[in-house]
Amino acid sequence: MEILVLTGSPHLQGTTAFLADEFCDGAKEAGHEIVRFDTARLDIHPCIACSHCLKNDGKCVYDDDMLQVYPHLLTAHAVVLVTPLYYFNMSAQLKRTIDRFFSVDSALRKMSKKLYLIAAGGVKDNWAMDTLKVNFHSLCHYLHWQEGGMLLVLGSSSRKDVENSEYQKMARNLGSGL
Repeated sequence: MEILVLTGSPHLQGTTAFLADEFCDGAKEAGHEIVRFDTARLDIHPCIACSHCLKNDGKCVYDDDMLQVYPHLLTAHAVVLVTPLYYFNMSAQLKRTIDRFFSVDSALRKMSKKLYLIAAGGVKDNWAMDTLKVNFHSLCHYLHWQEGGMLLVLGSSSRKDVENSEYQKMARNLGSGL
């Protein structure tokens, strides 16, 4: 199975990067093919709602790094969103990537896929992830994709907080359980 992993942290050695690595290792051990993009390192412009894609068979007005992402987005059986919790939601880097799904919406909404979410934040209050969870559920509902699962990690401000923890095992198990 092809799995597309989209990470949203600008910190390549941070908490969510570590959890993404663990997820990917687990999925590879289970025999899955992983394609990963660190969206904070890509040149992806934000959607400007110009509707160019609607008039041009899904071709966006921008010629940027989304052109690398689209083929995998369309062929993947599962998509994994990995993000730090930034002000009670996903990072802007990941959000701008998801917003650009719009140009291929008509194709995506006809495909059977599973969506997963891995998120980590330094706050310890359970409610802090509520907006992110609603966003995840709404995305699944809109795209007609199945909710694959979520790993939500609270109280993890640094990589050290998740290394050798139950969350490390949970991330790996989420990947190996696909």
